[in-house]
Amino acid sequence: MAQHVEEMLIPLLRSIREPVALAGYCLGGTIAAAAAQAVPVRGLALIAAPWRFERFGPDALGQIDSIWQAAHETCDTLGLVPMEVLQAGFWQLDPARTIAKFEKFARLDPASAAAKNFVVLEDWANAGAPLTFAAGRQMFDDFFTADLPGRGQWRVAGQAVDPLTLPCPTVEFVSLTDRIVPAASAVGFADQRKLRLGHVGMVVGSSARQFLWQPLADWLTALPTPR
Repeated sequence: MAQHVEEMLIPLLRSIREPVALAGYCLGGTIAAAAAQAVPVRGLALIAAPWRFERFGPDALGQIDSIWQAAHETCDTLGLVPMEVLQAGFWQLDPARTIAKFEKFARLDPASAAAKNFVVLEDWANAGAPLTFAAGRQMFDDFFTADLPGRGQWRVAGQAVDPLTLPCPTVEFVSLTDRIVPAASAVGFADQRKLRLGHVGMVVGSSARQFLWQPLADWLTALPTPR
């Protein structure tokens, strides 16, 4: 993760030659927070972004660790962490909810708009590119197991990352019903917007525009113009 920030995101931001506003969803927010400490930005907005991984709780962390231990050797051989490994971790966080979701889908008319929307959403959610093994190893070992970000020990570009010390405006949108990234794992910015939408629903659900995208657009619009 740190290497991605140092070798890709930071050079990209510097190439723009003026401060930009950064917004990141899920681990993209974790990464954006690290970049915002290394490069001046106009503002930082986090959406369902984990930072204090210890606060996922012992049950979830135990399940995640079991999945990683089972997949570690294969992923090392591949040099990649496939999306299937990540999805298995997500499903284990709330197996009953995963089963109920597909049971509900099975009762839908296959030709209905609801069924078609379900398929489109599931295709999108499951179509992510694999992580490199190095990035996956850092996510599982350094984030979930050691909680380096939450303990102030994750170092990027030569310095420990602490989002609470950023000089730019910050905001975070957290979901109180998120089963993938619990609200307790957020950074804890003073400007924290609490939503009652799920991890995916807060981004693409029918209420996403009202409760996430419009407030985020308003916040971005109100940022000071760079000098």
